[in-house]
Amino acid sequence: MTWLWGALLFWLAAWAFNAWLAGRARARGRVVTLFIPALFGITLLVLWEGVVRGLNVPSVILPAPSAIWARILGALPTLGEDFVQTILKGALGGYLIGCCAAVLTAILIDRSPFLQRGLMPVGNFVAALPVVGIAPILVMWFGFDWQSKAAVVVVMVFFPVLVNTIAGLAASERMQRDLMATWGASYGQTLLKLRLPAAMPFIFNGLKIATTLALIGAIVAEFFGSPVKGMGFRISTSVGQLALDMVWAEIAVAALAGSAFYGLVALIEKGVTFWHPSQRARG
Repeated sequence: MTWLWGALLFWLAAWAFNAWLAGRARARGRVVTLFIPALFGITLLVLWEGVVRGLNVPSVILPAPSAIWARILGALPTLGEDFVQTILKGALGGYLIGCCAAVLTAILIDRSPFLQRGLMPVGNFVAALPVVGIAPILVMWFGFDWQSKAAVVVVMVFFPVLVNTIAGLAASERMQRDLMATWGASYGQTLLKLRLPAAMPFIFNGLKIATTLALIGAIVAEFFGSPVKGMGFRISTSVGQLALDMVWAEIAVAALAGSAFYGLVALIEKGVTFWHPSQRARG
């Protein structure tokens, strides 16, 4: 129980310090902004470690963070191979294909009233399909390698990005479009100089949502057929072997990769939409 009480005391002290730091009016610097969530995460890990050790929780139910970290260090080659297979090939490949296709399709829909009325209802129907239903079909169509996982990711990310892009293309004001027409601007010039820049905050909202969906889709698709590598494959086989520390190691790597992926897209958004009021407010 010493571990448990020590973890609780540390958590309460860190919580009080974090609350005091977050409430200070001057605590607006970048270092403080990063330090607050980092300290909060560390307190959760310490509390987790203390509860598992203090209550003697079996590792097959919930391993301690220290055991998960040891497993990560001991299985770096395997985790690296799974990372390349699932994240770099399946998730990233499908993400790029799906997002680019969604933006191009949104531009086509914007020019065609027929597609606006015909494709969007079909798109909403496909977007509502559960991934566990379409993943086995796509695995049968595209094989057991990363291509089928990328296909699942394309289906998952396509329609969120499509819907946000269409909304963004409609975000420019009518007066602005009329002014471009008065100056004799073509549709392409209006699109590049007015409508796409105005749509960027909407597009990046869709891109950030798609980062999480891409990771989920790639991992879930591997449950329905995969070569002997990949995060989904490793999680399913480790659960059958009761190797919960390996399962949590894969989850930790996936969470870190997803957070880094989201952060990269948010960083690109900040550079592209620096002019937007939301970015100026954050600065």
